[in-house]
Amino acid sequence: MATAAQDAPDGGSSSVSSSVSSAPPEALEAVAAEWMLEFACSCLCRHFAEQSGAEFWRWRDVAQALISGLSQIPPHQKKTVYLCQLLIRIAQGKSLGLQLENDQRISPLESALSFWTLLEREEIKLEKLHEQIRRLIQIQIVAVYMENRYFKEAAEVLERLFTDSESDKPLRVKLATVIKTKDPYVPLLQSFSYSLLISKIKSYIELFMKENETNFLVQEATKHVASKGLGATALQNRPVEVNENGKSDLETKQRLVKEKQCITSLSSGNIKKLIARRRSGRKLKESRVLQSLNDMQNVENNGVSFACSRKRQKWTEKEDLELKSGVKAFGVGNWAKILVHGNFNNRTSVMLKDRWRTLSKIKQS
Repeated sequence: MATAAQDAPDGGSSSVSSSVSSAPPEALEAVAAEWMLEFACSCLCRHFAEQSGAEFWRWRDVAQALISGLSQIPPHQKKTVYLCQLLIRIAQGKSLGLQLENDQRISPLESALSFWTLLEREEIKLEKLHEQIRRLIQIQIVAVYMENRYFKEAAEVLERLFTDSESDKPLRVKLATVIKTKDPYVPLLQSFSYSLLISKIKSYIELFMKENETNFLVQEATKHVASKGLGATALQNRPVEVNENGKSDLETKQRLVKEKQCITSLSSGNIKKLIARRRSGRKLKESRVLQSLNDMQNVENNGVSFACSRKRQKWTEKEDLELKSGVKAFGVGNWAKILVHGNFNNRTSVMLKDRWRTLSKIKQS
């Protein structure tokens, strides 16, 4: 078989080869790294929006590795880097025991606010959505402390969050009043909930993705999938969802069959629409979606995530002793603080509370 060099007229292939080999490796690596970071950010956005826990954490690790490899952030990639860091922190916003900044007082959400500020500086025009997200992050920083009964810390963070400007005064006064009530379920905190924050972040992601549709790797991967017919293969190989009772979702299975039958007649553009439509339909019918990103906890400080599964896991005698010791040291109700200081196996503060209730019932009987 003739080689590419032999087939190329006038030594065209060799000239291309020589130009590639003459390019500095550092320059090639820098360009490739930029493409990969843009692609990783795109995947991170998509999985955040879909609340695909395991996939989100996988692309989180990829994005973090690429960002760590940057000696400095290129101006045209600042928004990409800041958005990655924002999503990572919002996803772990309720994990008060997680330290992402050198200052131990700074919670993940407070860190997220700093990256949101950097993102706002990169925007040509600030929209109403930007202000809504800023206010929601500020409110939820206080709310998360209050939910864990850290009222002193909530008061302290309020002082850091707001300046003495007149525009900040109304919200600052309202939050100060809420903290004094020591009630995390007041209407203000319920109206500006964490789920609303997640929803607004998703809206911002949608705008960001529209602005960055020219991502090189996404375009090339789309062409490759279309040319190789990999869209149909991906649909065929995707496992059928199973509901809580262990029975196959018959409707999903029937829809898969129909899609497989018509996939070959679709254009590449329609393939993408079909995949998006099936994902949307599946999300509405799943009886149990992967745990919401805003509830994910127990992530190691070095950035490697624990298993995100919430399957029932038997409590060990050692964990019971850790829980009893924590209650003795910090008191009933301080579950987040007990979680941080105790040695538990992939538990959340809610799990600690439920286990303590069970142990108390056993003791009474």
